Amino acid sequence: MKNPELNYWNHRLEKVKENLEENNFEVYIAENGDDAREIALNRIIAGLDDIKTVSWGGSMTFVSTGLFHALKDDGKYEVINTFDKSVPAEEQMALRRNSLHCDLFITGTNAVTEDGTLVNLDMIGNRIGAITFGPRHVIILVGRNKICCDLEDAMYRIKNYAAPVNTMNLDKKTPCVKTGFCHNCKSPERICNTWSITEKCFPPKRVKIVLINQDIGF
Repeated sequence: MKNPELNYWNHRLEKVKENLEENNFEVYIAENGDDAREIALNRIIAGLDDIKTVSWGGSMTFVSTGLFHALKDDGKYEVINTFDKSVPAEEQMALRRNSLHCDLFITGTNAVTEDGTLVNLDMIGNRIGAITFGPRHVIILVGRNKICCDLEDAMYRIKNYAAPVNTMNLDKKTPCVKTGFCHNCKSPERICNTWSITEKCFPPKRVKIVLINQDIGF
């Protein structure tokens, strides 16, 4: 068989897509980050006629695909950047509260199970808050590396990979920065505070998911 790895991921992504759709999510498959950006811009956002404000949940996948800069440079939308490090912390928090009222929220997910469940762990809760309620539309960009067998596997991945890598990226002072795995710490800079498990999308198709046939994001 030619391209066995490609065939493997094609089959796996199609099955995850099918299960997510059974759980009322709207789902697309992208070949890579560039394709994910084009799908989001031309197949999803272009079809939404009520989008004026856009915000995001600190997703490295969102930035890596180029979608953040494409929306910011377009000038058509008001992009609420809640992660602008030049903005004081109190103002950042106010922006994150305001982003819960935006028309479109774009983020990633820490994990997606093969049966079509989204699993996330937040420090503040603004990202999972927006996923579950608030913005009229949500787009979630998901690299194939986020696919997990089940809920237990997803939670293990998050605590012992996604969270440590994120703390390193954010220059936090937590034990996992030094060891690479979770210590269930009591650090004041702990980012593992609030879980969300999204089994179904409600209202149906409010959350649009782009599965990316590429390892991308944490």
